Amino acid sequence: MSSKYDTTETLDVKGQSCPMPIVKTKQAIDDLGDGDVLEVIATDSGSMSDIQGWAEGTDGVELLDQVEDGDLYTHYVKKTA
Repeated sequence: MSSKYDTTETLDVKGQSCPMPIVKTKQAIDDLGDGDVLEVIATDSGSMSDIQGWAEGTDGVELLDQVEDGDLYTHYVKKTA
């Protein structure tokens, strides 16, 4: 799968439901450096609103994009600080 984002790491949370995609995304982002991009691949449709809401309410992260492809939901989150 190619992406327009230069991802630093990919997090696979397929098969996990709320709140695990958010919990694991936060843990993965904490381990990245400033400017790094995390690609999160989920099967939970709720992750679309959950990750968007988390990113909007969290300092130091920016949600770059979300892509829905059938039953897969891919999120691109950048660590900004």
